[in-house]
Amino acid sequence: MWQAMFSVTNALALAMWVVLVALPRRPFPLALVLYGGVALLCLAYTAGLALVVSQGGLDFASFTTIEGVRSIFATDAGVAIGWTHYLAFDLFTGLWIARDADAKDFSRLVQVPFLLLTFMVGPVGLLAWFVARERKARGPGGWSRKGRNFAG
Repeated sequence: MWQAMFSVTNALALAMWVVLVALPRRPFPLALVLYGGVALLCLAYTAGLALVVSQGGLDFASFTTIEGVRSIFATDAGVAIGWTHYLAFDLFTGLWIARDADAKDFSRLVQVPFLLLTFMVGPVGLLAWFVARERKARGPGGWSRKGRNFAG
């Protein structure tokens, strides 16, 4: 079961990354990535976690020590559920980067390296995007002292 979850969530995430990178940024593809990708991954994560918890297979105190977290990831369930967590958040982050880059008029070609970095090593891609977007974020229509949205 856990191998199947791992395989299906990987395939789903990869398909949604292809949609995000390759298809036009119109409402349907963006909604597909958000609901058909991120939301389904969140649902799979929630279902997997609920199953493990209902069977008494997770002690939330395990999250407070390295040994405890290691013991969670030493099981197929822990790996499949944990990996689904990564897939969901990295895809959501990639979607935010793509929408933010579009709003700031970055070309799709410029966006691709940031999206690929986020796909492969999520926080590295997000950090790189923060650095790249900074100048445009603070320019006209970006951040202001009058309370403009941080993602503006």
